[in-house]
Order: sequence, then C-alpha cells, then structure tokens
Amino acid sequence: MSALPRGSTIRRDAGLYGYERALRRVGLDPIAGVDEAGRGPCAGPLVAAAVILPDGKRGQIPELADSKLLTAKARDRCYDQIRERALAWSVVSIEAAECDRLGMHVANVEALRRAIFLLDLRPQYVLTDGFGVDGLGVPGLAVWKGDRVAACIAAASVIAKVTRDRIMQHWHDVYPHYDFAVHKGYCTPEHQAALDEYGPCPQHRRRFENVRRSMRPDMGQNVTSPTGVESR
Repeated sequence: MSALPRGSTIRRDAGLYGYERALRRVGLDPIAGVDEAGRGPCAGPLVAAAVILPDGKRGQIPELADSKLLTAKARDRCYDQIRERALAWSVVSIEAAECDRLGMHVANVEALRRAIFLLDLRPQYVLTDGFGVDGLGVPGLAVWKGDRVAACIAAASVIAKVTRDRIMQHWHDVYPHYDFAVHKGYCTPEHQAALDEYGPCPQHRRRFENVRRSMRPDMGQNVTSPTGVESR
C-alpha cells in the first residue's frame, strides 16, 4: 500500500481526479475511495464511507473537496450529488461503546474495511486517506492528505462527515445539554463544561481521559443509534 502500480504516474498539476485517471490508464477500474469522520471526538460514533465514482463528466462532482474545507451547505450539496452520481457508495457507523472496546485505531481500520466490503460493486483498487488498510482483498494505496488530492477519497469524506453530523444532531435532540449539534462531540471548552456538570452520557467514549474524569454513577441508559449501515 505504498506505491502506484508500475506504468502509472501522476503530474503535480493533475488535479483532484489525477489518481483515478492514472489508475484507469493501467486498467484498474473501478476505484474506491474510503475515509472516516469522527476519530478525534470524545463522543459519538466513528463513521466511515466508501465511494466509487464513474469515469468522465458524471464522476466530476461540483464543489467537491475535502469535507473539512467545505461549508455545511456545500457539504450537503456534494452529499446529494455523490449519492446520485456514484456507481456505488456505503457508510458504516461504529458506536462509542464499540470504539471503547476496540480502541480508536482498530475501530478506524475496522470501519474502513466494513465500508469497502459493503459496496455493491467490487473495486479493483482502493485509495485510503493517510494510512494503508490491509485485508481488503484488492490492492490499494495510502495517499497523504488523500481527501484533498483524490476525488473518490474526498467524496468518501463528505459522505462520512455529513452522515456523522446528522447523527450528532439526533443525539443533540436526545441530550440537548451537551450541545452536540454545535461541537459534534469534539473536546471543546463548552463540551467539557457540560461533561463536568452532568457527567458522560452513553454516547461518550470512556477511553478518553477527560470523559473518565467526569464519570458519575448516574449516567443514564443506553439509547439505540439512528444509523448503523447504509449502502447502495
């Protein structure tokens, strides 16, 4: 998972679709991109998505970029376009309790694997963001800052981010005193203040030290997540 196949090269000015074009030139198609959202927060699920975009103009998504660089409205527009145009896409949610059981890195790798395996169309090659993922059954490449330089990874980042934000909006409605709709479970001062006052809820990750420090005996009951697995 460290080099492009022999015969494929990418120019520095190749743009967001350069990796896919280079791989298709050596006969590798379809190509899946996979990315996650929610590794860093101390609350909420870890969400991973995989996307296979078609070749040509249909696969060129207006406004597509790393989800972190887009406004919420732009992400929503991209999300709709990706779901409409993609040859296949999937999204997986790993809940906070499972993240605690597995540890964040293992949970991250597991989520990325599940997203690839759930695709209705089997890819011939997989592009991942930042680090390689073994056990996919197909060759792949880890791309540094992949969500900024490879379209299929950027598309996966948008699907994962929008899905997770909507899940956190749901948990905001269930637990409004944590203000999940604003910080999405990240460790902001406001979030920490709510943790210190109310203690953690079932959506908090107990492996995080700041969560453990705020634990109290009256932490409430588990609530089922609105989202688990979705694919097309």
